[in-house]
Parts: sequence; C-alpha cells; structure tokens
Amino acid sequence: MVDLALCYLSARDVLTKFKDGSLSPVEYLDTMIARADAVNPLINAYTETFYDQARDEAKRAEAAHVAGTARAMEGLPVAVKDVHRMAGKRTTQGSITLQDHVDDVSDPMIERMEAAGAIFHARTTTPEFCLSAVCNSRLWGKTHNPFNLAFGPGGSSGGSAAALAAGMTPLATGTDIGGSIRIPASCCGLAGYKPPHGRNPDGPPANFDRYNHCGFLARNVGDVALGQNIVSGPHPLDHDSLRDRIIVPEAQAPSRLRVAYSLDLGYVTLDDDVRANTLAALDALRAAGCEVEEVSLEWGLWVDDAAMQWFTAMHFGRAPLWKAKEQRDVLTHYAAAAADLAAALGQDDVALSWEAQHRMYQTLGPVLADYDVLITPTLAVGAVGIDHDPVGPTLEIKGEWVDGEYGWLLTHQFNMQHNCPVITLPSGRDRYGVPTGIQVIAPTFDDLRLFQASYAYEHAMAEAFLPRAKAPTFTFLED
Repeated sequence: MVDLALCYLSARDVLTKFKDGSLSPVEYLDTMIARADAVNPLINAYTETFYDQARDEAKRAEAAHVAGTARAMEGLPVAVKDVHRMAGKRTTQGSITLQDHVDDVSDPMIERMEAAGAIFHARTTTPEFCLSAVCNSRLWGKTHNPFNLAFGPGGSSGGSAAALAAGMTPLATGTDIGGSIRIPASCCGLAGYKPPHGRNPDGPPANFDRYNHCGFLARNVGDVALGQNIVSGPHPLDHDSLRDRIIVPEAQAPSRLRVAYSLDLGYVTLDDDVRANTLAALDALRAAGCEVEEVSLEWGLWVDDAAMQWFTAMHFGRAPLWKAKEQRDVLTHYAAAAADLAAALGQDDVALSWEAQHRMYQTLGPVLADYDVLITPTLAVGAVGIDHDPVGPTLEIKGEWVDGEYGWLLTHQFNMQHNCPVITLPSGRDRYGVPTGIQVIAPTFDDLRLFQASYAYEHAMAEAFLPRAKAPTFTFLED
C-alpha cells in the first residue's frame, strides 16, 4: 500500500527530510513510482518515464545528503512537460509528426534544475503543439482529471497538473501562452504561476513570443517559490530574459492588502459554482483584514479576437505546426484548424492585436496603481468534459453557447498583459467535485507583491489547498 501522506508532502518538506536523514531520496522516488503505477493507468498523465535513470540519480542524491554536499534540489523528482527540451530525450509536443524527435540541448529551466540536483523521472502529457486548453492528442490519448474522470485536467500543461493532484510528483513544469499553466492548475486544485515574460529564461522559438511564459505548478505557493528561485534570472542564450533576478520568499506571514476584483472581466459568462466559490474566497480575504472592492475593466469580446490574431501569427504559425500541416491525416482536428487560421492571417492582424493590448491596459493599469492586486476567477467553469471539442461554439454556460476554446477562460487576457505576474490558487470545488480557482494579478514585474498576496490568501483559505483539501481517492481502483 502506497503511503499517501508521503505522496502529498510538499516539495520543501521532502527536501527537509532528505537533509535531516528522516527520508531517503531512493525511498521517496520508489513511492512516487508506486503511486504512478497505481493511478496513471486511470488518468494518463505521463507520456514517458525514466525510472531506471532516476533510481541511479536518487542513489547519488542520497549519498550527497549523507556527505553534506547536497545541492538546492538534490534528489527531488520533477515531472517535465513534453514541450521542454531535454538533451538526449524525445520532445514530441504531443504530435505524431514529432514522435521521433530527440533534442541535443536542454532548455534553460531544465538545465538549471538539473544543475541544482533535481531528478526528472517522467514526461507529462500536453495537447498537440500545446495548442489547446484540453489535454487530448492522437499520440498520447486523453488525460483525465483526477477529481472526476469524466472531466479533463485542462491544458496545455494538463499532464503536469493531473500528476501533481494525484500525488505522483511533488513539482512539475509548465508553459503558459494563453493560460496553459493556470488553466490546468485551476482544474486540479493547484497553484500555477505565470511570471512576467522573461523572468524565467526559455528556449526558442517561444522565448521571443511576449505571450509566452515558462514556470511551475505545485500544490502550494511555497513550492512554486522554490522552483522560481532555482530557474529565474538572465540567461546568456535567451535574448528576452530579464537582467534582474528576484528571489521570492518560500514562506511569508499574511498581510492586509487592498484587493480589487472583477468576476467576469466585463464580458465572461460564469458558472454559478465558480461565482459562489470566488465570492467565498474574497470573503475569506475580508475576514483576514484585507480591503476588498469590485472594479470594472470594461473589456469585451474584442479582447478574445485580438488574442486569436496574436496566437495565429506567433503560435499557430510556428515552424513545427506549419510543416506538419502537410501531414493533415495525422493531426488532431484542432491542430489542423490552427494551421488553416495561420494560412489565412491578414497583414494587419498583429498590429490590431497590439492596439487591443494597449486598450486593455488603459483600464487595468489604473486598477493596479490603486490596489495591491486584482483577483478574478481563473476559469468560467471548473473544467470541461473529457471529450470536449475546443473548435467552435461548443460549450454551454448558463444557457449560453460560448466558444469552445476561449469562452471559458479568464487567462489569455493576462498573457496579453505579459509583464504582469499572475498566479492561480484553489477556491473550492464545483457540483461535480472538480476544483475551481481564482487568479491573482499584480502590477508589472512585481513578483514580490504577488507572492505576498498569495501567502495571505493561502493563510486565509488553507482548507482549499492539497493535502488539507480532500485529495482524489480513486476508491473504485482500491476496490
């Protein structure tokens, strides 16, 4: 029987136990492997595993801890999204067209974690080319939400979120161009951080996309901070990496803050459970002494249109997808649709998206000048069904049919405001048992204020965070 208490230890507690000798890196890795063997057949969060190599590294980590030479992440298993380049390993991006692609270099955040002693024991699932907020691909199949297998875990870092929520890893990587860290983190009851663009160095070509961010998903705020403090800072091979390096605290006392909130950004239709859970989260902050006030951003569907123009130019038109369009018979239908959009891109579309980004900040900027942070729901629903089609008006919320990709998201709007740090944090469960989340937005480049607010919320809503919140039980499996 797998020790579930061990499975849901925080990454920081795991490292503390390694250091004081009360837990062996080998023992802990074996627990993670046993947990994955038990539940991954149900949720399908991993594409590939590297258990033999990981066991060898765990033995070396154990020796380093005994010798007192352990590095900052020595022996800590980290699950890596199947989009980050790892030297000598396949990076498929969930596509049959890349199923044999092996990288010869690692991305900067992988390189830095490896240098800090992290162990990469598994790759996590993603939709094809990370194109969607669903986590289904023809190469790896469908990934399920551990809290309710009839739902997806969100995307595109869906496998990372599902693995964390199921207790298969203490930390996981993600990327976020339209919410791809925050969406699955919200769907799976986790913390998921989108740093300002360039805070964490990245590899090409995504590092040149201002909407792009790489970072971490974890079960609590402090574990996100742990990862951030390893990978952030300028990198000589990333032109967009920021010169200043900010060290965020891994724990912080709660603060009384001025909090603005918008339930719908002015135009998004919310499920009743999401609305109720968001208001309850705001009430918890009020009870903790924060000043909480509603604001209006006056955004509309024009925001989604502008986002699509940018995604079409910068993401849908990326080389792997552009080449893959010649192999339409093996693409998912959403990847084929994206390639068609890229082919039809107008010459003025990107310029129009810039105008929309500026227009958005004319209302967001003053809010962030008057308040410490802005809070919104992360998603309009807890999660979408496992067979959800992201193409077209395929989702009904409160009797209204909305766009299957963007109609349930309140995330891509803040990729458009790419210099604002944003984190999603759990706010409760919906009527299906699926987690819901809020996202906290701080002023541009103010990572420290964001983490200050995040710790205040975590203190106020501790019962919403794993493991204190009820974790997935898989009772039918145990039966």
